Amino acid sequence: MTLQSPSAFPSDADPILAGAPHRIGRVSLTVHDLAGVGRFYTEALGLDRIEETAERATLGIDGRVLLDLRRDPAARQRSPREAGLFHTAFLLPSRADLGAWLAHAGRSGLRLQGAADHLVSEAVYLADPEGNGIEVYADRPSAIWPRADGQIEMDNAPLDAEGLITEGAARPWGGFPKGGSVGHVHLQVGALEAAEAFYGGLLGFDVTCRYPGGTFFGSGGYHHQLATNVWNSRGAGPRAFPSTGLAEVEILTHPDAIERVRARLPAGTEAGEEAGRLTLRDPWGTAIALVASAR
Repeated sequence: MTLQSPSAFPSDADPILAGAPHRIGRVSLTVHDLAGVGRFYTEALGLDRIEETAERATLGIDGRVLLDLRRDPAARQRSPREAGLFHTAFLLPSRADLGAWLAHAGRSGLRLQGAADHLVSEAVYLADPEGNGIEVYADRPSAIWPRADGQIEMDNAPLDAEGLITEGAARPWGGFPKGGSVGHVHLQVGALEAAEAFYGGLLGFDVTCRYPGGTFFGSGGYHHQLATNVWNSRGAGPRAFPSTGLAEVEILTHPDAIERVRARLPAGTEAGEEAGRLTLRDPWGTAIALVASAR
């Protein structure tokens, strides 16, 4: 596929994710150093501090929580080879925003771990001070996402970093932009088949792409709100808590979708029940909270 030039990208985010029936709400992490990790996300990504206590901090944009940090100094340090978080992916509204952030990352001396053109998006990778993976990305217009055999095609092509920074020069980085969100969460799992049974069969996500060692799950035509891989964690068993790293992923969805999931639950499944909220654990113990949303 021939990728479009920078001038072919729109200035505003593609609306496809906003209309998806399942979207990522907040991501909760257990950390040892609440102050240090919180400072990283405010300085590196420009998230606003929304609420903060000695034990917990919520960060986001325009009063909307994207990240929930929970302090637990007694939690064991997670292993990078166990199930849990691969990365939290922060979606910026436009390519210019990503270019502006990339220039900010260079000025700030952030240690980047990788970058790629995924055909559907452009992405840069790093980690917070406790090793929690982060992706910062911008989508290409959904009309040009490559598709084959009923699935969306993705790849790991070289990133046009120079073009990104050039496009972002007209939009200096001033903090995480309004309209940004957590676009997707990528998980490490022990086996792809069990992950597909849970995230596809039980939660109702569509399989949008299969990649060697990974499966991508989307809703509403989006390339993926969730992904799972075994690149570092093949054969991993259930997580042992308390542990640093991923504590919970919140998925905003329609109340009817929550009822359909509840109806599919196998007998004896343990679930947390609150008004408008159903919390389950995937086969590796990661908490997934389905939260009723009006849109």
